[in-house]
Formats: sequence, C-alpha cells, structure tokens
Amino acid sequence: MKKGIHPEYNKVVFMDTTSGYKFICGSTKTSNETIEMEDGNTYPLIKVEISSDSHPFYTGRQRFVEKGGRIEKFKKRYNRD
Repeated sequence: MKKGIHPEYNKVVFMDTTSGYKFICGSTKTSNETIEMEDGNTYPLIKVEISSDSHPFYTGRQRFVEKGGRIEKFKKRYNRD
C-alpha cells in the first residue's frame, strides 16, 4: 500500500437514535462527539437513524410513515388546493 493516501481507520461507536442501541465497529469516519463505553475506553460517537436493531427486515416490525404521493407533495409545496 502507498503511504499517506489512505484514511485513518479507528474504532468508533455507532448509536441508533431510534432505539438507543450502541455498537463498536471499525470505520474511517470521525466525529467531534465522544462516548465512554462499558469497557472504560472513550470512542468517537456517530449517530445513525436506523441499524439492525430498528430495521424492519431484522426486527419483523413494519413502521409506516405517512409520506403522501407526488401530487400531494406538489400541492403542498406550491400551495395548491
């Protein structure tokens, strides 16, 4: 491997903001936020909206979100009735 062209690879904590589930994983991402884990070490904290703990495929629970169709979005955006 060439020296100086690869990003730094460190352990970070990913936290699912939906369920609060946290796990340590290796990543090249960094963060200004840190968290102290049960092992006594401090790691950078990266917040994610969905993980295997809250994803419907892995949990078997379907979460429905009212999205609306394309026409409803257009009407809302341009204040049409």
